[in-house]
Amino acid sequence: MRPAFTMIELVFVIVILGILAAVAIPKLAANRDDAILVKGKSQVSAIRSGIALQKSKNMLSGLTSIPAKLDDVVNYGEVDNERLFNFSDGNSTNILEYPIYSGSKDGSWFKSAQFLYDFKLANGLGVVFTYNPATGSFDCDRTDALTGKDCASLTQ
Repeated sequence: MRPAFTMIELVFVIVILGILAAVAIPKLAANRDDAILVKGKSQVSAIRSGIALQKSKNMLSGLTSIPAKLDDVVNYGEVDNERLFNFSDGNSTNILEYPIYSGSKDGSWFKSAQFLYDFKLANGLGVVFTYNPATGSFDCDRTDALTGKDCASLTQ
């Protein structure tokens, strides 16, 4: 007689693997959502720092102006591969040294209007950030019923 696993042993192994999968899969999904949120948080911070850096450069040059715009994108909407927060001519007034390329996937940015930028979260919602060239602020609406909580998460 050849040694082999019995049917009961195989059933127990399958049940244990099923239990482990039921516990592990929701944890992995939560980590993906958290990663997208952390990515957005770091990019918002980099954009704000870039705006402050350009303002400081202008002040050292004797100018009192805040950057009038953040990039030269004119195609608004969920257009892929637009250079956001960066001028394609290699301009020294780039907000970010390397652009963030627009996209339509979760965790991507796109420009929805002249001073409006959307960040797509994993829950299907987008948080809209507004650049104010008069003050140099780059912020979202924390009071919005749908995305206010997400806005707060991205900016804290």
